[in-house]
Amino acid sequence: MRLRNVPGADAYLTAHPLVIKNETRYRGSWKETFEHSENPIHIEIGMGKGKFILTLAKENPNINYIGIERYSSVLVRALEHLDNDEEYKDLTNIRFICMDAKELPNVFAVGELDKIYLNFSDPWPKARHAKRRLTSREYFERYDKILAFDGVVEFKTDNKELFEFSLEQVDLAGWILLAKTFDLHNDPTLSRGNVMTEYEEKFSGLGHPIHKLIAMRQ
Repeated sequence: MRLRNVPGADAYLTAHPLVIKNETRYRGSWKETFEHSENPIHIEIGMGKGKFILTLAKENPNINYIGIERYSSVLVRALEHLDNDEEYKDLTNIRFICMDAKELPNVFAVGELDKIYLNFSDPWPKARHAKRRLTSREYFERYDKILAFDGVVEFKTDNKELFEFSLEQVDLAGWILLAKTFDLHNDPTLSRGNVMTEYEEKFSGLGHPIHKLIAMRQ
């Protein structure tokens, strides 16, 4: 996917008070970056324009959220929604990091996170790039290092091949599959309380079934 460069994006992120800079220095003390440090921390990796995590932060003030996005030009769009949409005004339970997900163990300490959301991640369709997929065994090993004992990973996609690959990787990583569905919006259990992303709205509107899994380590 070719990303459009957003002039001034890096400067915008640097100046924004909710974007964490020099993120590795907060390893082991992320709770202290929030007003309510007693709350659990959930992260979304690859947050796109931010609708999903902003909605969660608004609906769940008792949970602290961190949105992670690799590309500054994408993250800046999410921040514009936060800054300009009245419904997200005064959120205090959300932070953002512009970083590559492969650095997660260098940014978060053992057991520091309670949940990881992966939504419509890049499928990296070529076999030689399988290790780059956010649901590969290599990434589950990274998640293992930062999740709390009972922490979970939730993954949604419309890409059936990626979803089947992900199911295999859960097993290969030695994790437990708590739930799965190949048709989220028609699943009476997993669809309850579902918050849609921008991609989810687009693809489901085109008639694509949405797949979801929830996994935790043994």
